Amino acid sequence: MSDIPQTIFYDFGITGSKIFYNLSKPQLFEAAIRFDRGRLSKKGGYNDQKAYATELKNQGPLVFLTDPDCTGRPVDDTYAVAWPEVESKIWWKDSFQQYDPIQYQRLLKRVVKHLNESPGRLFVQDVQVGHSSEYSIPYRIISQYATHALFARNMFISPLVDQQNWNSADAWTMLNVQTFICDPKRDGCRSQRAAVIDFRNRICLVAGRADYCGLVKKSIFTAMNYLLPNQGILSMHSSANMSADGESAILFGLSGTGKTTLSADPNRKLIGDDEIGWSNSGISNIENGCYAKLINLDKELEPVIAGALSKKGTLIENVPPLSGRPYSETDPQDLDLFDDSISENTRFSYQLSLNPDVAEGARGSHPTTIVMLTADAFGVLPPICILDEDEAIYHFVQGFTARVAGTEIGVSDPEATFSSCFGAPFMAHRPIVYARLLKEKIRAHKARCVLLNTGWLGGPATSAPRISIRDTRALLNAAMRGDFDQENGHISYRTHPILKLRFPTSCRGVESSILDPRRTWRDKTKYDRVTRSLRDMFRRNFEKNKFQKQGVPEII
Repeated sequence: MSDIPQTIFYDFGITGSKIFYNLSKPQLFEAAIRFDRGRLSKKGGYNDQKAYATELKNQGPLVFLTDPDCTGRPVDDTYAVAWPEVESKIWWKDSFQQYDPIQYQRLLKRVVKHLNESPGRLFVQDVQVGHSSEYSIPYRIISQYATHALFARNMFISPLVDQQNWNSADAWTMLNVQTFICDPKRDGCRSQRAAVIDFRNRICLVAGRADYCGLVKKSIFTAMNYLLPNQGILSMHSSANMSADGESAILFGLSGTGKTTLSADPNRKLIGDDEIGWSNSGISNIENGCYAKLINLDKELEPVIAGALSKKGTLIENVPPLSGRPYSETDPQDLDLFDDSISENTRFSYQLSLNPDVAEGARGSHPTTIVMLTADAFGVLPPICILDEDEAIYHFVQGFTARVAGTEIGVSDPEATFSSCFGAPFMAHRPIVYARLLKEKIRAHKARCVLLNTGWLGGPATSAPRISIRDTRALLNAAMRGDFDQENGHISYRTHPILKLRFPTSCRGVESSILDPRRTWRDKTKYDRVTRSLRDMFRRNFEKNKFQKQGVPEII
């Protein structure tokens, strides 16, 4: 331990709290178990132990349980301060609302006053966001929970590469105060918590019980999504990897579409699994860690994630204990990854270096292949479609996937999800800003583009099997090899009569019968009806967002 630099006092006026500055991961592990306290059940108190060791003790992972009201990003409580200089530039939406500047300044003062009147422990970590010197920034996390500091060390470059980089021109700070309780009438927010991004002063404020670890990374990712396009750099909610001969690929996708799984290819070097920047020098990882979903994990298909479950210093979030057995007597490999009793959004944070083959510097060349992932639960999209430049931009701004509705309300029909740029909640600018940058880069680097469906075939998800990971990988590998490139001339194509998508009729290692989705349905009439229904959903979303007026061609 060492004393915190005086800037924490000058910047925020925090006094009295005991500061733990840049603790090592083993120190944070022990501190989390000893000190992190809060609520584990809705009817419980606020002094329950939040962090636990497993049977492996400090040689294994830390298990962390969030507040039951915050097992994912608190979308309804996420804001940005509507300063005059940014108000007209930001893409305001339900998942990113305006916060009045005067009320925000008062809220920040109240949070600091709360800390000074009830001084406790603050864990401070200085890390670096971004592997490229073209855009990397220092990021300081000031948190009441040691777990959040440990998460930051997993997910970003730590310690800060050059402490001299810490300066007022580009450094950001997260102030994460879980014990403060917001008052909606007084503070101008929707509930007793608020996650607010202040672009003027470069602050991410978390006030109230919002201890989901993903806030630590998604808050600064949202900030980067505002900063980078202003520099001509495309920030992307995507994964990326690179072949042995240096050809890289980007895989856009929402949660559950295979972004992490497909980028972890034993024959390719991993660049990153979730947040990527594309500059004039190529692509690079904005993070330095992985934050993978654990629910229903198939350890045989995802051995890297499975193996990392037992590694020292990693962090498992919201996986329940085994019945009748405490965490301290449980091997991490024995945890039930199918147990969603706490949340379906069980997660796992580990350092990028735990992957077996990471690209040097977590960077790669300009991509030759751009993949847009969708998991179509309606069962009507082809497994792979070849996109031209305009089609790629259309599907990028639409950001479609579909999932099976929650069974708890007795609904089993698929639900369409449209999330622009495959990550709308994190995109601070309007979609067209990112779309124009993407189009420029596709054109400049002659990247091929495909739409890869990792969903279901032969019927909707409730009655048909999912496309096998073997077939999906075969199609992906064929696309990255250039097998579907027009100049090859040995592949024939069909154009879908309803969706206007072009798909190959054959692919090495894949049964040709699955490439045309209509052939996989017994009831062709029903297939046509469901497909037209999905087509109409695309059209309504396109019209609702006025994409055509922004220069996006209407494809479907």
